[in-house]
Amino acid sequence: MKETTSTIDPNSISTVELQQILLTAVAPRPIAFASTVDKNGNVNLSPFSFFNVFSANPPILIFSPARRIKDSTTKHTYENAKEVKEVVINIVNFAMVEQMSLSSTEYAKGVNEFTKSGFTPIASDKVKPPRVAEAPISFECIVENVIELGSEGGAGNLIISRVVNIHIRNEYKGTDGYLDTEKLDLVARMGGNWYCRANKDSLFEIPKPIFSKGIGVDALPRHAINSKVLTGNDIGRLGNMADKPSLESLEKSKKIPEVADALQTTTEEAKHKKLHSLVKKQLDNANVELALSILFCI
Repeated sequence: MKETTSTIDPNSISTVELQQILLTAVAPRPIAFASTVDKNGNVNLSPFSFFNVFSANPPILIFSPARRIKDSTTKHTYENAKEVKEVVINIVNFAMVEQMSLSSTEYAKGVNEFTKSGFTPIASDKVKPPRVAEAPISFECIVENVIELGSEGGAGNLIISRVVNIHIRNEYKGTDGYLDTEKLDLVARMGGNWYCRANKDSLFEIPKPIFSKGIGVDALPRHAINSKVLTGNDIGRLGNMADKPSLESLEKSKKIPEVADALQTTTEEAKHKKLHSLVKKQLDNANVELALSILFCI
């Protein structure tokens, strides 16, 4: 299939256009709902989607209150983090997303976004900024460093924060005591006004190839790689299996009526199509081992 691609030199378009591409393409992005205080004790609360975890030992979270594109000015969160090197990074879920969005309003310095957005401040244990009571998880942090990436509009300011205390609301834990992804119901930023929600319907699991090495896509039969039925995800899952099928499993698979019927097909193309459809059916039912065995029947 012929594909067309647009190639863009980032220096050839405006910062606004470049930001639109970056924020729409690099998504979904987790949200750092950051509470800070200035040197006079004024509280600020604001969300930032240039955010992620970068280390567990030491525990480091980094977010970036970028300069405003329109006039290159800096945000209160950035200014506060330089004055008082402490921050609480609150995690955002669906139950609080509208209030969180409201807090991103460009209020004047000194205006408390906790009050404007209706969130409940709770005193932190180890840092000055309060945490958000409604947040499922809050990280009290010390600002280790601030790295300024530029002075023009759109330039990021990396706030490197070391976690010194963690608050987890027990209702978001599973029976094993760990955080439950389904209960968390987290949200993330997309491009424009769009968000996405990590609820049960959108969640899926992929086994990580940590304890064993997958055989790899290159170890699959050539007809699978060139399949018009199997997708990239399908062959990726098959290639993640630790071993090729045994002779015993192959013999069992060949005796399955649908497989036996497919193997009797006269033309190679039709045979592959039938077999691949059976493989895909087993993959859809999470029978990966059987799917791989069927694939290797020819």
